[in-house]
Amino acid sequence: MAARAIMFQGTGSDVGKSLIVAGLCRLFARRGLAVRPFKPQNMSNNAAVTADGGEIGRAQALQARAAGIAATVDLNPILLKPETDTGAQIVVHGKRIGHARAREYQALKPTLLAAVLESFTRLAADADLLLVEGAGSPAEINLRAGDIANMGFADAAGVPVVLVGDVDRGGVIAALVGTHAVLEQSDRERVVGYLINRFRGDASLFDDGLAAITDRTGWPSFGVVPWFADAALLPAEDAVALDRPTRAGKPGTTVTVAVPKLSRIANFDDLDPLRIEPSVDLRIIQPGQPLPGDADLMLLPGSKSTIGDLAFLRSQGWDVDLFAHVRRGGRVLGLCGGYQMLGRVIRDPEGIEGPAGEADGLGLLDVTTVLTPSKTLARTRARHLATGEMVEGYEIHIGRTDGPDRSRPVLSLADGIAEGATSADGRVSGCYLHGLFTADGFRRSYLRALGAEGDTQLNFDATVDATLDRLADHLAAHLDTDALLAAARPVSIRSSTNITACGVAL
Repeated sequence: MAARAIMFQGTGSDVGKSLIVAGLCRLFARRGLAVRPFKPQNMSNNAAVTADGGEIGRAQALQARAAGIAATVDLNPILLKPETDTGAQIVVHGKRIGHARAREYQALKPTLLAAVLESFTRLAADADLLLVEGAGSPAEINLRAGDIANMGFADAAGVPVVLVGDVDRGGVIAALVGTHAVLEQSDRERVVGYLINRFRGDASLFDDGLAAITDRTGWPSFGVVPWFADAALLPAEDAVALDRPTRAGKPGTTVTVAVPKLSRIANFDDLDPLRIEPSVDLRIIQPGQPLPGDADLMLLPGSKSTIGDLAFLRSQGWDVDLFAHVRRGGRVLGLCGGYQMLGRVIRDPEGIEGPAGEADGLGLLDVTTVLTPSKTLARTRARHLATGEMVEGYEIHIGRTDGPDRSRPVLSLADGIAEGATSADGRVSGCYLHGLFTADGFRRSYLRALGAEGDTQLNFDATVDATLDRLADHLAAHLDTDALLAAARPVSIRSSTNITACGVAL
C-alpha cells in the first residue's frame, strides 16, 4: 500500500514531541508496520553518526531504534548545530555545507525544502507509515514564510498535523487555543487534532479542559498522556535536559562524576549510561557553581566551539578547580572537544571557529591540537587498553591532536591505530571516541577502577529497549492510536514543488 504520513507539531519547544514519536514508532512497528521517523529540520549539538558516515539529530537515531531500522541521513535531512548565539553550522544530508547567521539562514531555507522533500520521498518508497516531528512551534508565525520545519513542510508534503501541548509547564489551554488563533486558515485546516502530554494526577480532572479546547478550536482530542517517569532512562535529546538540576548524594552511589556544563556542550550522550548507572552520582555543574571537591572523576565533554568553551570554562573558574582536583590525586577524562582542551595549545590557523589564531589549553596533557576544515565522521570499534574491554562508538570532530602523551594511548582502534593520550602519572586522559560508556563491560571496569562498589550490572542497551516498549504501552493505554493511524494520509508531494534542485552552497 502507499505510504501514509502524520506530523506532530508542538505548541512550543520541549513539549515532548520527540518522545511521543519514538513511542509511536515502537508501537506501530510492533503491529507489523514499516515505520519511518522523520524530522525535516533539527537544531541540536547532540548529533548521532550514521553507518554511512553522516550526522543527524540524536532524537532521530533513538526514533529509528524504536522503529527497528538503521539510522540514515534521510531521517533528518537538515541539522543546525549552534556555534554562537547568532550562527550555526548547517548540515545537509549528513554533511557540513557551511555556517550561516540566523538572518542568512532564513533567506536560505526555501532552497533547502528540496533537500527535505527528497529525503521524505526516499523514505516513503519503502514505508507503510511516516511519523514526522516538527521543530519549535507553528505558532511562530514570524517564521512562516519559507518554513521547512512545520506548516511549510506539512503543506508541501500534504501531511496532516497533530498538535502536542505540555500541561506540566502550565497554560496548555492558552497554548493550544492561542496556536489556533494565530495560524492562517489554511494551516488551521491541516490540523486534525491535538493531544495533551505530561499530565500528573487524575486525568479525568482535565475533561473540562479538553472540552474548552475543542469548543474553541473545533479540533478533537486524541487523548491525555500521563507523565512518563521512565523517560529519564532514555538518551537525552538536547541540552535542555542538562538544565534540570541534579541532586548530589544519590542514594547507594559510590562514585561521583562531575561534568561542567559548557556553553556549547555537544554530543553529551556520553553521559546517558552514567546518568542511570546505580553506582554513579552524576553531577552536571551549572555555570556559576564550582566543580565539587569530592568528585572521583572530572569529565570534560564535547563542545561545538572548543576555543570558545575553553574561555568559558576559565571564566567560571573551573580551570582552577580542575588543577586542584588533579593535585588531590583526582582523575580527569576529556572526550573530543574536552580532550582538545586538556592539551597545551589549540591552533585554528584557518579560522574554523572564529578569527584565526590559537589559545593556550589547560596543559594537563602534553599534546597540541590543530583545527582543520575537514571533519571526521565515523563509527568504529576499539579496545580500551587499560581495561582490555571492547567498546563501540563514533568520532565526530574537526582537528588532529599530536604530542608526547600520545605515546600512552587510551584506545587501540579496530584498524590497529592508537587513539587518545594519557598523562605520565596516568590520572589525566582523553580521546576522540564518543559512546565509550554504552559498553557495559568497559563501564563496569572503568567505574571499579574509580572505586565503584555494589550493583554495576546495568545493561544499557537492554534498558533503553525495554523503556521504549514501556513507552509504547503507555501511549497505547492513553491515546486513541487507531484514530491517529486513521488520520494519517497518503504521501502526496505538491506538484509545484521542485525536489530535484537540492544542491546548496554557502
